[in-house]
Amino acid sequence: METPTSTAALAPDAVAHDGRGNTAPLIIVTILFFMWGLLTSLNDVLIPHLKAIYTLSYVQAMLVQFCFFGAYLLVSLPAGMLIRRIGYQRGAVAGLVVAAAGCALFYPAANGGYGLFLFAFFVLAGGITVLQVAANPYVTVLGDPRTASSRLTLTQAFNSLGTTVAPALGGMLILSGSVLGAEELARLPAVEQVAYRAQQAAAVQGPYLALAAALLLLAVLFALARLPKLVDAAGDAPAGRFTDLFVHKHLVLGTIGIFLYVGGEVSIGSFLINYIGEPHIAGLAPADAAHYVSLYWGGAMVGRFIGFAVMRTVSPGKALAFNAVCSMLLILVAIFGSGQLAMWAILAVGLCNSIMFPTIFSMALHGLGRQTGQASGLLCMAIVGGALVPFAQGALADASGIQVSFFVPLACYAFILYFGARYVNLHRQ
Repeated sequence: METPTSTAALAPDAVAHDGRGNTAPLIIVTILFFMWGLLTSLNDVLIPHLKAIYTLSYVQAMLVQFCFFGAYLLVSLPAGMLIRRIGYQRGAVAGLVVAAAGCALFYPAANGGYGLFLFAFFVLAGGITVLQVAANPYVTVLGDPRTASSRLTLTQAFNSLGTTVAPALGGMLILSGSVLGAEELARLPAVEQVAYRAQQAAAVQGPYLALAAALLLLAVLFALARLPKLVDAAGDAPAGRFTDLFVHKHLVLGTIGIFLYVGGEVSIGSFLINYIGEPHIAGLAPADAAHYVSLYWGGAMVGRFIGFAVMRTVSPGKALAFNAVCSMLLILVAIFGSGQLAMWAILAVGLCNSIMFPTIFSMALHGLGRQTGQASGLLCMAIVGGALVPFAQGALADASGIQVSFFVPLACYAFILYFGARYVNLHRQ
């Protein structure tokens, strides 16, 4: 998933570092972007794993994304207040420590049940939210302002790399063991069922303890790094009331677009392992299917480079509408098709996702002037779509089957098509 970047006006109140002085801090920030992507797409591996262990319905399994992406809505505003109080650098360190605590909670969750896993997901995502609010602005100030865009592109590429490698890595470390089916598990005595669930859940302990250690190491490095102190640029405070934003129709529609795009993208990723495992699709074991989930996220990474070149000559609205149409056609093939064709069709949606988040974001912010900071906050809150849309797909999957459930993301991309077509001639950002 695209990492949201704050557009609030910030400035370093210290003398700018030279290029060599900025190298080490920029490496640390780039690693942070990689970790965000890694931790987010690992959910796509854990959802089918926990679903099988605790014999959950699809709706119950989607509580993982509800707790994870719900943190974006609940924690964003408190995170902003915290950072204004303690500063950006300390805020980033605090976010890393909280995220590490969330990863560490996966160890007792293996013995504590599904509810403790959900709490661990929320704590982890809460830390990531604080971290994003605090660390994102450093990308723009660690170097020459004229090259800020290229630095952001680099860090976003590493975010995409994290989302790409995580499913394959998680497949090897977490899904390598065989999991009993619901009927096989039901035949075991109650005591053996409890022991079996604990044994399978323990597969997450080692990987997440390693992630907790890595996050704590990054917290130490970030605390010791010599970073410019960031302050709000004095002349750029947002003007007007928050409710004034809703008079801008393209912002309102763009907010809905972000909600549905993130929801559709996350929802597809959440169901991929189960979908690919269907006998009439590919019939792959979860560990093997996880490698294909990496292709879904990797397609978004490759597509960003293609989109960067194409969108220099094609308007954002046209590019967005075209990608939305392609996504819808591919999802229809996945719904009504079977075998390799259906599998590759749904994986190819990742390629179409590539330019959607930044394009919707920039189109929604067009022409807002001093309200841009407030509008950016509204758009970031819309990321909660990743918590709610998978619920809708889960409900449809429980009622009508996993293949039919992809009508939910299909509807999401239909709205994105409408938004792109309506503002096809909106000035390129």
